[in-house]
Amino acid sequence: MARQAGETHHARVHLPRRAVQSPLRQVGRRLLMALGVLILTVLIVYADRGGYHDNADETVDFLDSFYYATVTLSTTGYGDIVPYSDSARLANVLLVTPLRVLFLIILVGTTLEVLTERTREEWRLNRWRATVRDHTVVVGFGTKGRSAIQTLLATGLKKDKVVVVDPNPQVAEAATAEGFVAVTGDATRSDVLLRAEVQRARQIVITPQRDDTAVLVALTARQLNRGAKIVAAVREEENAPLLRQSGADAVITSSSAAGRLLGLSVLSPTAGTVIEDLIQHGSGLDVIERPVTKSEAGRGVRETEDLVVSVLRGHRLLGYDHPEASPLQLTDRLITIVRATKAPGGGGGE
Repeated sequence: MARQAGETHHARVHLPRRAVQSPLRQVGRRLLMALGVLILTVLIVYADRGGYHDNADETVDFLDSFYYATVTLSTTGYGDIVPYSDSARLANVLLVTPLRVLFLIILVGTTLEVLTERTREEWRLNRWRATVRDHTVVVGFGTKGRSAIQTLLATGLKKDKVVVVDPNPQVAEAATAEGFVAVTGDATRSDVLLRAEVQRARQIVITPQRDDTAVLVALTARQLNRGAKIVAAVREEENAPLLRQSGADAVITSSSAAGRLLGLSVLSPTAGTVIEDLIQHGSGLDVIERPVTKSEAGRGVRETEDLVVSVLRGHRLLGYDHPEASPLQLTDRLITIVRATKAPGGGGGE
């Protein structure tokens, strides 16, 4: 229970951030600005040093000017050196006082920036929660998760429609650096998935390192969102039926899929290259799913312009040579092989 409480405490949402200067560079820049204000004040006082009175020796030299500027800008004001001429007092009103305010703003700038940044992040987070809809939640930002996201981006999905969930804070930071919203935490917990707004997601991609984790994530995600499309990856094929029973709509066995591709490449390297090209979206040939057009309705599978592989009719998947596949119906969906074209908008850019 203590471990779970700790995980809940550390679960947080990371929004993409703009590139900012390094902390050392920001501090150095502020120190230079403060020094510049101090030197300008010293020059103003020294230029009109005759209008100031020093209680110690009644004369004001450069060191006295520096001393007066320091205690004045820091609002200490010992009163041992005071302006007594009209010009000196006017310079204090018009020049030194604004410089004092600017100096204080520079000194407390770090605190103000932290408060402002926290307020802005809180506002951005609340706005994101209020507007995010029909997004894609990707659990796991490893090799499989990244590849899945790249494929989705190639089809036109925008980066602000992707939310990454990963238990590693460094991985989550890497996701935000690439422009994605990320949630740090254990995705098997409902509170973590709720932070990713999984209940309003359109599709969920599950790519953890362990099969048992994938099953638990699928169970939790399906309980929170009954209508989302859930696609999951497992290492062992024997765990695929369990994952489907847990609520996954499609299950990909990574180890067996890689093994089949290796075996096919051994038998026919060219065929292996073609299959690899098909599963790599955005180059060469692509496998896509699209609806039947009005002009195609009532025609045979071989009469379409694209190369049809299968016909999805309701919940039935018919091969292109199935007797019932033709004629095509307007409510059918076609699985076709087409020449890859760049999606409009570029999916947010890489």
